[in-house]
Amino acid sequence: MEEVYIILTHTGTVLSRMIKGFTRDEFTHVSISLDKELREMYSFGRLNPYNPFIGGFVHEYINRGTFKRFYNTRTKVYALKVTYEQYQNIKRNIEKIKRDKHNYKFNLIGLIAAGFNKKLEKEKSFYCAEFVKYVIENAGINAQLPATIRPEDFKKIDNLEIIYNGLLRKYTMTKNNNLIYTGNNIL
Repeated sequence: MEEVYIILTHTGTVLSRMIKGFTRDEFTHVSISLDKELREMYSFGRLNPYNPFIGGFVHEYINRGTFKRFYNTRTKVYALKVTYEQYQNIKRNIEKIKRDKHNYKFNLIGLIAAGFNKKLEKEKSFYCAEFVKYVIENAGINAQLPATIRPEDFKKIDNLEIIYNGLLRKYTMTKNNNLIYTGNNIL
């Protein structure tokens, strides 16, 4: 078995606070990572940490970009066991979008519609939760996610194991894949 990682975050940006205030959800953004160290972490979000209005496919980093700018980003990191074939399919799906990222757009209208529990899809356009759902489902994983998806919905996937809860900047891996941190929020 392999593992992929579902990362739920709340940055505290104006947009994320508005979403949180409207939905009452704990987290307002979701990413997927191919590795436990979160070096291969992807989503749809801000292309520039200082401009919330221009978004698209992003390779995210714990200590760069948006997460560096918003230093007190809260997170929950989950591990999801998948087969080798499913892992390879997830990796291929991400690589395909990465190669063609200039043709993909951020689905701002879909994000707003999701707040009203409405689904509005646009071709080659995702918001964060749509992207993660697309990658998971197109890998052959039956996650039983709702049609209108929000980051919080990923918590309901069967066999999801929480491995960290705390500040994203304190999530660090050692060479032997053990989680180290400064704080008391490890699970």
